Amino acid sequence: MKKEFEKQSMDESAVQHIYRMETILDRASEKLDALEKMIEEYQELQPEIRELEAYYTGQQWKDDLAMDEAGKLPCDLKRGVLSEDGIYDLLERNKEMMERINGFHS
Repeated sequence: MKKEFEKQSMDESAVQHIYRMETILDRASEKLDALEKMIEEYQELQPEIRELEAYYTGQQWKDDLAMDEAGKLPCDLKRGVLSEDGIYDLLERNKEMMERINGFHS
């Protein structure tokens, strides 16, 4: 009787353990699939980020900023792109993220 109880307890423990490990496997697989998709989409965005960087480092950005400072742009125009810190911070974050992504592939 005692051996039967011990076997049943071991079986229940194994079932619980397998269930827990299966749950971890499923969650990790789901998150990895989502992460792979997001990394792919982010890498596809890089040409546009390079375009933003070229704008920020070129004359057009300076001209647009001067127009804004002179009050020549519509008041309701979203102009976060004319914030030096906004673009600079994004470009730095992008650089760091791409280094992390590329480091994972090494």
